[in-house]
Amino acid sequence: MRRKRLTERFPFLLPLRKLQRKMLFYLQMKFDSNSYAKEKSNGVLDYEVFSASSKMINPNSGFDIEYQVNKVHNLKLVTQTMDRIIIGPGDVFSFWILAKDAKKYGDYKDGLTVVNDKTIPQKGGGLCQISNLLFWLFLHTPLTIIERHPHSAETIPHQGEIPPGVDATIAEGWKDLKVRNDTNQSYQIVFGFDNESIYGTIYSDKKVDAIYQIRSENLMYAKENNRTYRYNEIYRIKKNPITNQVIHKELVLKNKTEIKYEVEERLYNRRII
Repeated sequence: MRRKRLTERFPFLLPLRKLQRKMLFYLQMKFDSNSYAKEKSNGVLDYEVFSASSKMINPNSGFDIEYQVNKVHNLKLVTQTMDRIIIGPGDVFSFWILAKDAKKYGDYKDGLTVVNDKTIPQKGGGLCQISNLLFWLFLHTPLTIIERHPHSAETIPHQGEIPPGVDATIAEGWKDLKVRNDTNQSYQIVFGFDNESIYGTIYSDKKVDAIYQIRSENLMYAKENNRTYRYNEIYRIKKNPITNQVIHKELVLKNKTEIKYEVEERLYNRRII
């Protein structure tokens, strides 16, 4: 039998524990050796590196649509802290170093978030859609991923152009998304919205010397101990931007994700892609 944590035995201590974690979380970053990206530019750098979009509303989530409308509000709020941020040579991008200032622009609403593998409404819920999109953008650059955390379970069917398993969950005080710029050029993140989607683009001050393709391979589903899991491998393929010739192919993620929704029986125990 698993031993209960102190906050499980005494729930009234949980807010204090969260505050303690957040304070330590930011204190550690204040005194580490990283130079965190905080500078913004009114303009946009000269060269587009990569662009992607993500639909904000999923009508098949099985939850009240109000929470997804609230999520859109939360996404627009948090992107104001990151839009047009410059990641210069030697800089580290931290999701939370920037996102912690979102309250300057308004208050979060209740959106859906995953806690202990369960989807529940929570103030500021839905921010993982931004961290997922950012991780996808970063994979298409030479920026070095130094911190990224996968979701332990998927509660809503996957949708969009980003391959399954290419995700990055965040939790203030616990989990961050960080990349370091080990190149001699600057990068910039720019966000945009329309009625359906959020758009993210990375720009650079110099022309890129390589392009990146991210591919999911060996996708399959399996049942273990009455639970459903999805397995797949994510490869990053570096190519010459002029000839499209492959320069390098590397395995960047090897995923095992618990699936909390129904999967067609025909998909089990065989490679799909």
